[in-house]
Amino acid sequence: MKQTYRSRASFVLGWVWLAFVAVNVYDLIARYTGKASLVALAVLAVLTAFVYAVALRPATVFTEGGLVGRNPFRTTFVPWAAIDEVTVSHAISVHHGDEGRLRLWTPMSSARERAKAQRRRGAPPARGGRFPTEATLPKGEQAALEAFAGKTHADYVGEQIRERAEAARLRDETAAQVRTTWAYDAIGLVVATIVLLVVAIAVP
Repeated sequence: MKQTYRSRASFVLGWVWLAFVAVNVYDLIARYTGKASLVALAVLAVLTAFVYAVALRPATVFTEGGLVGRNPFRTTFVPWAAIDEVTVSHAISVHHGDEGRLRLWTPMSSARERAKAQRRRGAPPARGGRFPTEATLPKGEQAALEAFAGKTHADYVGEQIRERAEAARLRDETAAQVRTTWAYDAIGLVVATIVLLVVAIAVP
């Protein structure tokens, strides 16, 4: 079963941008004024291509066979048994083979998010009391809160990768080859929109 992790903020902002572009494209077509409108449409297309590449495409995907890291212009598959080490700082780095390293584009942890996680770790857990004004959490929510205490989303995903890699080693799985392919969809989209912009500017 696949599990996909993304940057929620980037994903939402990416779709907001697409909605903004759709409204503007309709307006530019409805009020078409010639070259100026054509250039504006081309600029929107280029910006949208980059938004797709950096906000909508990146994802970290867990599959049965291994980890798939979708970065803006490349996709890398690392079998669970091939993972040697996982480090988490601002981003998650997956080390494999002879000095191989996959830096995951998402999720990332900002300094603000890490500071917030550290404050959360130091906060006393919410427990039921005899006074009705005291916060009481269900056991499931309390367990989840304690599990995430002091951790960012990137820390959590990094731990999940370590656990799956360790489980694969315990099963004595053979480490298959790490595969990296270019993201032809993102590259083609960016190149096509840049060509469109050049043509729009050059055409009298």
